[in-house]
Amino acid sequence: MRRIITIFVAAIAAMLFFAPTALAGSPHFVGTPTVTRDGNSLTVQGKEAGLGSETQVNIQVSAQAACLNKGENFPQAANKETFTAEGTFPVQNGKADFSLTLTATFQPKCSPPMRVVFGDVTVQDVEHGLSVTLPGPF
Repeated sequence: MRRIITIFVAAIAAMLFFAPTALAGSPHFVGTPTVTRDGNSLTVQGKEAGLGSETQVNIQVSAQAACLNKGENFPQAANKETFTAEGTFPVQNGKADFSLTLTATFQPKCSPPMRVVFGDVTVQDVEHGLSVTLPGPF
C-alpha cells in the first residue's frame, strides 16, 4: 500500500513539474493603448503581455465614425458606420506589440464643411476575452 501511495505522489509531482507554462499565462494590456489620428484614419498601438508560450495573438480594433456637419450636428443620413481592423501579431517572451489602422470612408463622401469624427475605440483580444474601451471623440 505504501508503495502505491509513493508511486501516486511521484506521478502527481511529475505532472505538475512538466505542465506547460501556457497554463501560467495571464493575458493583459500593458498600460493603455494609444490612439493617434491622421485625417480620416486612426492608428491604435499597444502591448499585450502574460501570453505564456503562445506564438501569436489576434487583436481587433473597432470604432464608430460619423460625419459632423458645420452646425456641429450628426446628420440623420447613412453616414455613420463602425469600422474595424484586425491583425495577427507574433508573441515574443510572452509579449506582443500591435499597431492597427482604421480608415473611415463614406458614400456619399464626408467632404468639407463636414468632417469625420470617431467615437469610442474598442481594442480586443477576443480569444482571451480581453477588451479595453478608449473614450472618444477622436
